[in-house]
Amino acid sequence: MIEQFPVISEALLNSASPQVRNQATMGGNLLQRTRCPYFRDVGYSACNKRAPGSGCAAIGGENRWHAVLGTNENCIAAHASDLAVALAALDAAVEVRGTAGQRTVPLMDFYLVPDATPHIETVLGPGEVIAAITVPATPAARRSHYLKVRDRASFEFAVVSVAAALEMDGARIRQARVALGGVGTKPWRVPRVEQALAGASLDPAALRPAAAFAAEGAQGRGHNDFKIELMQRAIVRAVQTAGGRA
Repeated sequence: MIEQFPVISEALLNSASPQVRNQATMGGNLLQRTRCPYFRDVGYSACNKRAPGSGCAAIGGENRWHAVLGTNENCIAAHASDLAVALAALDAAVEVRGTAGQRTVPLMDFYLVPDATPHIETVLGPGEVIAAITVPATPAARRSHYLKVRDRASFEFAVVSVAAALEMDGARIRQARVALGGVGTKPWRVPRVEQALAGASLDPAALRPAAAFAAEGAQGRGHNDFKIELMQRAIVRAVQTAGGRA
């Protein structure tokens, strides 16, 4: 998997300690809940994920860890999974099984943005489980990279992360797939960035204008404003690393 899907390998290695990884499952990783402290601490009454209709304490509170993409007045909690970001960049799909049978859901359709029901995070129905994950083995998957920016180097959730997968044409990018973590209410693909990267070289001066499109629709809430600039810089670094791979 390291050679065919380096972005997945890197996301898993950066996601937790060896002890946790040895006990964890892929499905459990994809379904982990947010690390929002207002959700985790029941001492805060206002959390629409935990108590629908109660409000969102994070919007006016300490929100350095929270999302800037896919948010609304109901919830700004950031999605926690590293693996899901890597899979999103590779156009992965989730096979779901339940009493009604089996269905395949593209990963980007598997997660829901908060809207009016932030307590409902995925399209899983009652009695359904994740049975398998399918990932296309494409040239872009082999030339991929996962960059995780975090407060400490070990066992920490992403402040910003980027999964980049590239198809190259010599020294230029033929096609790019880019997904963001730590900044969205779900794994966040940035199609405008991907479109702008097509035909670009790996020179930072060529990559920065494309990365700037990631800020479209982003909304900081004070403490997390820095993420909007940071995610653009991280995209440049991740794309350069992915493109430099043989």
